[in-house]
Amino acid sequence: MLAAQRHSGVRHELLERLTEARVQTDEIFQVVKPEALYDRPIAERHRIVFYIGHLEAFDWNLLHQRAFDLPSFNAELDRLFAFGIDPVGGGLPTDQPSDWPSLGEVRNYVRRVREILDEKLELLLDSPADSSLEFPPSLLLSVAIEHRLMHAETLAYMLHQLPYDRKITRNAAPESHLQFVQHAEMIDIPAGVATLGQSRKSGVFGWDNEFERMEVGVPAFVIDRYKVSNGDYLNFLQAGGYEDRALWSDKDWEWKSKNGISHPVFWKRDGDSWRWRGMFEEFPLRLDCPVYVSHAEASAYARWAGKSLPSEAQWHRAAFGTPDGTENSYPWGETVPTPELGNFDFERWDPAPVSSFPAGQSALGVNGMLGNAWEWTSTIFGPFPGFEPFSFYPGYSADFFDGKHYVLKGGSPRTAACMLRRSFRNWFQPHYQYVYAGFRCVKN
Repeated sequence: MLAAQRHSGVRHELLERLTEARVQTDEIFQVVKPEALYDRPIAERHRIVFYIGHLEAFDWNLLHQRAFDLPSFNAELDRLFAFGIDPVGGGLPTDQPSDWPSLGEVRNYVRRVREILDEKLELLLDSPADSSLEFPPSLLLSVAIEHRLMHAETLAYMLHQLPYDRKITRNAAPESHLQFVQHAEMIDIPAGVATLGQSRKSGVFGWDNEFERMEVGVPAFVIDRYKVSNGDYLNFLQAGGYEDRALWSDKDWEWKSKNGISHPVFWKRDGDSWRWRGMFEEFPLRLDCPVYVSHAEASAYARWAGKSLPSEAQWHRAAFGTPDGTENSYPWGETVPTPELGNFDFERWDPAPVSSFPAGQSALGVNGMLGNAWEWTSTIFGPFPGFEPFSFYPGYSADFFDGKHYVLKGGSPRTAACMLRRSFRNWFQPHYQYVYAGFRCVKN
């Protein structure tokens, strides 16, 4: 009886989390003025209206047959809103606003999906576990929740590029950080083991690319104590880093030259100085905050500095390793993430100085490894040994094992706390500038 009660408790907790995740995504859409909902802030992505329908279409397509054996009530919209895009090779979408349904039709679809799923979920959660289901409802609900929370973040960086006059300003203005304090300190990381991924036997939710658990021996290295800041990066730019061919790979140089890339996308030149494009307002360049750049830009800086980007295993070792050879669940220990430990979980819209949150320092002395900016690694995104794709979502990871995406670790100001777990992996193409991604460097 007690076991059944605990199982029911977990299910109801998941339903509460789904409701909270919906609140997060509903609120991000409210940032957009109604007349801008058919805009496309980033050329490589869908128009905003797609994402209003996509979140519900994903939940519906995931659950309506697998959990409830329900027929579709609008198969056309189920298909239209099924998949986002990640164009490789320069191809960009060419659809027009008139190609999409009316906002009323989209919102009616959203409302109807929620009504049907919520009624069925309530019945499912109040009933004994159904052993005839192919997939545990807790697994499917966890996928739905984290998928939605991922979009709460991707929508934030997408809307970051929306012109200010197309957004409704929130009370989120950060203070300006004009005084640059150079954080050049590096930390010695002793040789040790980094545990990547997690075990299926743990029973803890993870996406397919987080399995199977593996241990990697990591030789000693040194790593930047802090993320590279805007001030650090400004030194690189002023030293001619964007014009120095020797600092860029062939593909990165071609991309930079073809697209006229001469500075981070979050920066804006203002005469002889620079301004920083916050979510709701421009500020003088915030020199002590982490720089947001593409993998290509981060790699060029690392070469200029005589360093390199860390591998995924090195990043893990610095973040979770301890002096006694064990590993923590989080850089600071076993305590669950809270606001004083880092800039994450939707507490802020914009980054904080790189030396903020000293309580979040790792056991080996590295600061700010969770939150404030994702961190690029040198590791190509690929499967761990024992990888098995989710049969209900086979393309989630496998479609991106193409040698064209790099692993990011850590998290940003808009990363949900549940995705700060040690095994979580993010990935993007090397020329994508818009994500809240920074970096730190290593020397081997």
